[in-house]
Amino acid sequence: MADNTNKISQEQTASGGRPISRRILLGGAATAAVVLLRSSYGQIVQKAITQAEMKISDPTKVLGPPPGELGTRSKFEKPIKKPSDTSSRTPLQDLYGTITPADLHYERHHAGVPLIDPHSYTLTIHGMVEKPLVFTLADLKRFPSVTRVFFLECSGNYRGGRETLTPQEICGLTSQSEWTGVMLSTLFREVGVKSKASWFLAEGSDAAVMTRSIPVNKGWQDAMIAYAQNGEAIRPEQGYPARLLLPGWEGNTSVKWLRRIELSDQPFMTREETSKYTESVKGGKIRQFSFVMDARSIITYPAYPQQIQKGWMEIRGIAWSGRGKIYKVEVSTDGGSTWKTAVLQSPVLDKAHTAFRYLWQWKGGEAEIMSRAIDETGYIQPSMKQLKEARGADMGGYHLNPITSWIIQRDGRVINKPLS
Repeated sequence: MADNTNKISQEQTASGGRPISRRILLGGAATAAVVLLRSSYGQIVQKAITQAEMKISDPTKVLGPPPGELGTRSKFEKPIKKPSDTSSRTPLQDLYGTITPADLHYERHHAGVPLIDPHSYTLTIHGMVEKPLVFTLADLKRFPSVTRVFFLECSGNYRGGRETLTPQEICGLTSQSEWTGVMLSTLFREVGVKSKASWFLAEGSDAAVMTRSIPVNKGWQDAMIAYAQNGEAIRPEQGYPARLLLPGWEGNTSVKWLRRIELSDQPFMTREETSKYTESVKGGKIRQFSFVMDARSIITYPAYPQQIQKGWMEIRGIAWSGRGKIYKVEVSTDGGSTWKTAVLQSPVLDKAHTAFRYLWQWKGGEAEIMSRAIDETGYIQPSMKQLKEARGADMGGYHLNPITSWIIQRDGRVINKPLS
């Protein structure tokens, strides 16, 4: 035993680590106090109590907790959303892959989150239909279900103006989930939508009674009534027990806590589509019903407040488009003078976040890195200058999707480049 201990100690020291003593090898976490606890199912288990609970020197010496009713994150992983009075943002820089954990999905509310009993929930569809109907949640679940992966994005998803902004703060009002529910086209066929119906009103159950006018053809195309998200019942913050989901369109049209759909031959001109959710354009005009979210991308690594080391690395990020699939993402490491094609993570899905990566060697000088998305329609993500040229200087805060730049300083610190 002594020979083996000495061998391990020598190997650890040679590799640059801390020498391992015989006492550490044999003692493990013996210095931690151990108490006996009764679990929820009556079994006696041990729990280690240390001066710093997260600093257990040898987990093989302490009996861990038994299986629980709900899984938890490691104590070392603490991703959080950043809330304000009306919204909270997804920590894009902390995520892996493209699916957003349900509890980290961004939130945007107009009057808080309502508490709705699923047993008393109903969805009424009426207006220009042959057979007005009221559906319970159980009714909706009896129809053929579909599961799709789509992103959602708030039309006001942009912040700029400071060097100390993370990807979360710049455009964290976008998230992606696997949604399950019934196609709205299925319900349209059930009620018999009349041929002259061209718009429908979607109405929510929140205190703001959020309402939006939606073209009927979107309902026939790919709209869903979603009641599940990432394999579980949809979260209250995302519309429990059921919400409208309009893939690729601005988030406010995907009305949460959906309670009523009314078919008509004209838009309803609600508050949210007249005084809100419109954009100024050149010539003193207002752009209305600009539903589709334009192609966009952002580098999530490296990004503020990270500090990198010289050498090879992967520039990583996500790209998405409300018009369909991402066709290409280009990365520049010289402030936009030249562009290189990034690798897209397969499969590239329709109206979904797509991960991209680009292998790059940083040699220690100051550099400006950026990405731009190109979707399958040929649309190219614009710069802020191009947006202003197209819409005018007073273009408001909706549907802004400018190329985002990160400045890598000589000491490796990364800051955001404010756009003007």
